[in-house]
Amino acid sequence: MRDRAVWALVQSGLMALTASFQFLTRLPIPVRLTYTDQVFRRSVVFYPLVGGVLGLLLALSGWGLQQWLPVWPATVLLLAFWVALTGGLHLDGLMDAADGLLSHRPREQMLEIMKDSRVGAMGVIVCVLHVLIKAALLSALPLSGGTGALAAGALLTVIPLWSRWFLIIAICRWPYARAGSGLGALFRSVRVRHALAGTVLALVLGCGALWLARASLETVVSLPAVAVLALLPGITALFGWALAAGIHRKLGGLTGDIYGALNELLEAVLLLVVVALLV
Repeated sequence: MRDRAVWALVQSGLMALTASFQFLTRLPIPVRLTYTDQVFRRSVVFYPLVGGVLGLLLALSGWGLQQWLPVWPATVLLLAFWVALTGGLHLDGLMDAADGLLSHRPREQMLEIMKDSRVGAMGVIVCVLHVLIKAALLSALPLSGGTGALAAGALLTVIPLWSRWFLIIAICRWPYARAGSGLGALFRSVRVRHALAGTVLALVLGCGALWLARASLETVVSLPAVAVLALLPGITALFGWALAAGIHRKLGGLTGDIYGALNELLEAVLLLVVVALLV
C-alpha cells in the first residue's frame, strides 16, 4: 500500500514536470498527457527548472556561435534560437498585452483587445524594440572565451530561471482577470505552497549555477558571488511585483498574455543587470 502511494506520488511529479516543459517550451517531449487542473497546478513548481534548462541551452549555443561567427550574426542566431525554444509563446503575450494596455481604453475593452488574435501597431512597435534591446544586450555578453566566459554563461543560464520563477509568484498572488476560460484560468488553483516549492527549487538551481562559476564570477564581477546570487532574484521580485501590481490595478487581475509579457520584460531587465555586472 505504501509502495503504491510512493509510486503514485512519483508519477504525479513526473506528469507535472512533463507538463511544465510541454507548456513552456517546444522541446520535443513525446509524452501524451491529460491536462487537468491538478497537473497544471503542480507543473508550476517546475517552472524554474524549465528556465534553467533553457538558459543552459542558450549559454552553450552562445558559446558555440561566438566561436565561429562575428558577434552580431552570432547574437541574432542566438536570439532566434531563444524564441524558437518557446515557440514565441511569451513574445505573443507581450504583443497582446501591449496592444491592450497601451490602448488606454476601459478595462473590458483592454481585455477584448488582448483576446483578439490580430496584432496591432503598439504590439508590433513594442515587440521590435524589445527584440532589439535583447539583441544589443546579448551581443555584450562574452560567451566565447576568456576569463569572463564562464561567468557570463552562468548568469545567462539563470536569467530564464528567475523570470519563470516570478511567474509562479504572479499566478499565486494576483487573481485571474477574466471571468471565463483561457490558458491562464487553468492556474486559478495555484496556492502558496506551490510558490514556496518553486522558490526552493529556484534557489537550489540558482545557487548551484553560480557556485560552479564562482571563481570566474569573482574575477570579472566586483561583487561577491553571494551578492550576485541575492541581486538577481531581488531585482526580479521588485521589478516583477511593480509591473504585476500596476497591471492588476488596470485590469483587476492578470491574464495568460500578461504572464508572457512579464516573463519577456523580466528577461530583458535581468539581461541589462548582467551586462552591467560584467562591464
